[in-house]
Amino acid sequence: MDWIINDELGLTLGHVVGWAAASAMVVGGVIPYIPQYRQIKQTQDPEGFSLHVCLALLIANTLRILFWFSKRYELPLLVQSIVMNLTMFLMIHLCVKVRRNNAIMRTRERVFSDFDMKYFWQWTDFQSYLDFMLVVWAVGAAVTYLMLSVEWFMETVGFFAVFTEAMLGAPQFIRNYHNKSTHGMSLHMVIMWTLGDIFKTVYFVLRSAPTQFWVCGTLQVSLDLAILLQVYIYRKNQAPRTVHRGD
Repeated sequence: MDWIINDELGLTLGHVVGWAAASAMVVGGVIPYIPQYRQIKQTQDPEGFSLHVCLALLIANTLRILFWFSKRYELPLLVQSIVMNLTMFLMIHLCVKVRRNNAIMRTRERVFSDFDMKYFWQWTDFQSYLDFMLVVWAVGAAVTYLMLSVEWFMETVGFFAVFTEAMLGAPQFIRNYHNKSTHGMSLHMVIMWTLGDIFKTVYFVLRSAPTQFWVCGTLQVSLDLAILLQVYIYRKNQAPRTVHRGD
C-alpha cells in the first residue's frame, strides 16, 4: 500500500514540477525586460536600449510560431513566443513615445510606408513597426502554407527561429562596444537574460526539444556572458563616447 501512495505522491510532484517549469518558460523570457522598461520610463532615456533587440525577438518568435505548424513542439514554447511578441511591442511603444517626447525640434515623420531603407527600423511612429510585422506575418503564413510539406525548408525555418533569438544580444553587444560603455543598459536585464537562457537551454535538453533549440540556446548563453564581461571592462566608463540614436 505504501508503494502505491509513494507512486501517487511522486506522480503528483512530477506534475507540479512540470507545470512550474512550463509556466517559467512562458513568463521567464518576459521578466528580464521589466527592469529595462521601468528604467526607460523613469529616466525618459531609451538610448541605452537597442530596438534591434526587439526586431530580432519579433522575427525569431514569429519564425518559431510558424515552425510549430511543422513540428508540434511543446505548447508552452508556442505560448512563450506569443507572449514575447506582445512584450516587444510594449518595449517599442515606450521607446518611440519617449523619443518623440524628447525631440527638441519636430523633424519629418519617418514611416514604414515611405519604404526608405535608410530609416529601416528607425521609424518615428509605433504604427510603422506594427505595419512591418503585419507584412512579415502575412508573407510568413503564406510561405509556410505552401512549403509545409517540404521538410528541409521547415527545418531551416526552425533553425533560423532559434538562431535569430540566440543572436538577440548581438545588437546590444555591438552598441556597448562602439560606445565603450554600458551606460543606459539595465544590468538586471542582462543578468536575468543569462539566468533565463541557462534555464531555457537546460529545459530544451531535458524535454528533448528539437536539436536547433538547445544548440542555439548554448550560443545565446555565451553571448549573454560576453555582455556581462563588457559590464566589467567598461565599468569605469559612465557615459558613452558616441551615442547612436538610430537604434
